[in-house]
Amino acid sequence: MTEVGAIRQAIIDAIPYRTSNYGESPDPRFVYVPPAHLKALRLESNVVIGSRGVGKSFWTAALNTPYLRAMLGVSVRDLENTRVIRIGFAGNENIDAYPTPEVIAELIRKGFTPYEIWRAVIVRWLATITKDTIPTETWSATATWVKSNPELLARLSQNANNFLLSQNVKGLILFDALDRSSNDWQTMDTIVRDLLKVALWMKSYPHIHAKVFLREDQFSRTVTDFPDASKLLATKAELTWQPHDLHGLLWQLLCNAPNGQGELLRTIYKDVIGKTPIQNKEIWSLTDEARRESRQQRELFEALAGRWMGKDRRRGVPYIWTVSHLADGKGRTSPRSFLAAVREAAEDSRDKYPEHPWSLHYESIKRGVQKASSIRIDELAEDYPWATNMLGALQGLTVPCEFAIIQDRWDHRFPKGLKTGVYDRLPPQHLERGWAGILEDLERLGLFERMKDSRINMPDLYRVGFGLGRRGGVKPMSRK
Repeated sequence: MTEVGAIRQAIIDAIPYRTSNYGESPDPRFVYVPPAHLKALRLESNVVIGSRGVGKSFWTAALNTPYLRAMLGVSVRDLENTRVIRIGFAGNENIDAYPTPEVIAELIRKGFTPYEIWRAVIVRWLATITKDTIPTETWSATATWVKSNPELLARLSQNANNFLLSQNVKGLILFDALDRSSNDWQTMDTIVRDLLKVALWMKSYPHIHAKVFLREDQFSRTVTDFPDASKLLATKAELTWQPHDLHGLLWQLLCNAPNGQGELLRTIYKDVIGKTPIQNKEIWSLTDEARRESRQQRELFEALAGRWMGKDRRRGVPYIWTVSHLADGKGRTSPRSFLAAVREAAEDSRDKYPEHPWSLHYESIKRGVQKASSIRIDELAEDYPWATNMLGALQGLTVPCEFAIIQDRWDHRFPKGLKTGVYDRLPPQHLERGWAGILEDLERLGLFERMKDSRINMPDLYRVGFGLGRRGGVKPMSRK
């Protein structure tokens, strides 16, 4: 195998085929903290906002893992003595720790408010700290105890806080995947709003903290219209990734590639940066030059992909082109999409361009965008099945185009309007307003973007996978 071929294989092996952790503890080699995420990890940040694939579930799992929390404590000092952790809701079921969506729905039907349900989740956790005995045979029993014993609940909470104080440690309970808790927006609003009220209540106890991860569309509604919500909003954090953060994450993975492959990629790193990554036991971390937008960071990607997306500068620069063509309508690129595109580009280069002098051929990078688009659409189908129906009806269109053309397609495909009752996920927020409401929701999600001349465009991340064309753009995939 040539050195370029070895580098390609090293890239493939360094980037996991599946970058979603699904509640599993992340590999410590892949823990990378962009500056914007430092605030989100602090205990004072009770509300953390982020779109799909930016790290909500990743950080939930990482914070719940003692050795990773210790690693993060180097950068986020108040995590150093955060020892008592609990998951209060997540995509994976844990019926003893929190109710399932079906149980939540049943409790609401029985007359319990989400506020009482969430406090039941909290009190089960705190009772493990204080060693108090409360009813736990069913969630209805725990919620009934919460509703009937306000003074005992207050004393239990105070005792838990005092115990943690005496041990000089802090407790943290994490809430993720709340979009799974209901498939009705009004119910969802109440569930999230009451959870935030509980997070506010917990601020009365300095050693007990809550962190709530929310999707943007959940947070943009009326979930913070209650007294003193400003105390939560003051510390709100957003999980965002700048282009240089994505390149930093890439090289964090590459420098930690398995076996001798990591050594090969670290050699490239040293040749460009002028020094080796920072080693701490078996984990390699980047120096500052590779973490920020810099000439050296650009040169790192050039060492893999060359300087141009073709034979000269007219086609663009791979360092910029790859990220920008994976952005949604709001200009945001997720790490999951970026890593998938780079991995696919390495595989495609290995298979189709074995003699190319660079590890990543520019045509392979374009196919990497196609692969990332396909993955993103599969994720979209999980979170917003209605959106995949709407965009799937547009196959073959060329964008940007007038909205009237899109509406005509929708009228033809859905002559009776969009029906969402068959889904077990949240419907469009503004369905009652017809196609105009659907358009607004797609814009809010970054699936559409409105041009200055009011025409509707679709970013490559979705356009390619849904089979729409654009002059001069990445070729659309054929969708059967």
